[in-house]
Amino acid sequence: MDIQFYGANRYVTGSCTLVTGNGKKILIDCGLPQGNDAKIGGLQLPFNAKDIDYLLLTHAHIDHSGRIPLLIKDGFRGTIYATEATKELCSIMLADSAHIQESEAQWQNRKAKRSGQALVEPLYTVNDAYKSLSRFETIEYEEKRTIDEGITIRYQDAGHLLGSALIELWLTEGAETRKLVFTGDLGNLDQPLIKDPVYITEADFVVMESTYGNRNHAPMIDKDGNTITSLYRARELAAIIQRTFDRGGNVIIPAFSVGRTQELLYLLRIIIEEGLCSETVPVFVDSPLSVKATKVFAGNLYGYMDEETMALVNAGINPILFEGLTPVVDVNDSIALNHRKESCVIISSSGMCEAGRIKHHLKHNLWRRECTVIFSGYQASGTLGRSIYDGARHVTIFGDQIDIRCEITELHGTSGHADQQGLIRWLSRFEGEIQRVFVVHGDEEIAPWFASYVQRKLDRDAYAPRFGERFDLLDAESIPKAEPITLTELPYMKDLASALEALSKGESAFGKVLARIKQAAEHTSDEKRSVRLANATRRLASDLEDLAKKWNSDAS
Repeated sequence: MDIQFYGANRYVTGSCTLVTGNGKKILIDCGLPQGNDAKIGGLQLPFNAKDIDYLLLTHAHIDHSGRIPLLIKDGFRGTIYATEATKELCSIMLADSAHIQESEAQWQNRKAKRSGQALVEPLYTVNDAYKSLSRFETIEYEEKRTIDEGITIRYQDAGHLLGSALIELWLTEGAETRKLVFTGDLGNLDQPLIKDPVYITEADFVVMESTYGNRNHAPMIDKDGNTITSLYRARELAAIIQRTFDRGGNVIIPAFSVGRTQELLYLLRIIIEEGLCSETVPVFVDSPLSVKATKVFAGNLYGYMDEETMALVNAGINPILFEGLTPVVDVNDSIALNHRKESCVIISSSGMCEAGRIKHHLKHNLWRRECTVIFSGYQASGTLGRSIYDGARHVTIFGDQIDIRCEITELHGTSGHADQQGLIRWLSRFEGEIQRVFVVHGDEEIAPWFASYVQRKLDRDAYAPRFGERFDLLDAESIPKAEPITLTELPYMKDLASALEALSKGESAFGKVLARIKQAAEHTSDEKRSVRLANATRRLASDLEDLAKKWNSDAS
């Protein structure tokens, strides 16, 4: 009985964990890595797909489901367990992902033919995606099901996405039974449309995410101590839209097609119905996948949505559709959006700005001071979205360098992930002994730190596994524990200190400023201050890069 980690281990995307018990191999998620994450474990499957008996899918997001068609292509013939909503969303998301794989391969092959290089095959095809749907078997929340001898599962609401699930897995070999709990992506509280995460109280092993393990979201109470509601969030979004429209600009929102787009539409419906802006707010959802996913969200909501949403449905109000909303599917209509003279709101994918139509909208709006780009979700390291969010002065899109002059902001309270407090609150509900907490879905500098934090805060043994590590679940003593670590010991802080040391040897006044920052990096012990320092230094690095280029230009 063992567990092996094949994805999202000290990085965020590409969730994939293999559990072996009672002679069966059970895969939990089979996600597609994104950005720099793909360089760590690669895109190909690191195991024989034919050996896998079952796949337990937590939810439909591509970083958890995106290699399922590849699993089918490589010979998997087992059963995929998921909620009905997850299966329905996967039916459109996997086909869309496959279309992207085919399109990228065609583009690379056109270049290869011109340069005489070898042709490439897509990671998988649309046909592979459609084949995968026949392997799905649905399971609903709170249903406890024995899927094989000595293997029992139960799904609980994770509060992250329509149909997202926490997975409880019981494995029995002879007289030995171990219970494992997988969070997938653990949801934030009080999100539009969906319910809050369910709390679980017993487990031998917990595999939990740590995307926001080093920081907290904005407080969920206003200045008067009242809980922040959807109306409060809508007013915040309305204020951003109003000041942008007053400048004559567009509001561009990179958003994941499934989940975040629909939550934003929920807030925009409130803005329209409550008249929170002084003028008409044209809203365009520019993503074929988003349009399809919105139809799913607008359909059978029962069993998945929260009380607030169901009250609207029972009153005959669709929670995410409203006057002034225009879905954009045709590519020519998408192009036309960037030639509009009137201000508008454009929601487009991908959420991390790595592909899709959002890149075109960014290219046409980032350089315009009157426009605004709003981030509403996590931006993985190495992605275009992360560069913009971290304060880059310019980025390269489709081979062109684009200066960033527009307003860059963030919509608070819309993250689909639990923050540090939420993760700790959820984990603190467990009773009795947990033999080990495995911390996954966190950047290289976050996951090991959060594992150490769990040990300090909750007195629970924790460890952030590396890609490929394998552990015996019947011998917990052999599993490593987190080493004590502070934020100032993390890699990016060490790199910063080294860079500042070199720079401080330069011009004296400039060197003194840099020396002060170096001193702060070395001696800051407060966790929140360290995080703020890290974010500030990323922006400083971008400024220094611009300055260095200017010096080199002047010197020539």
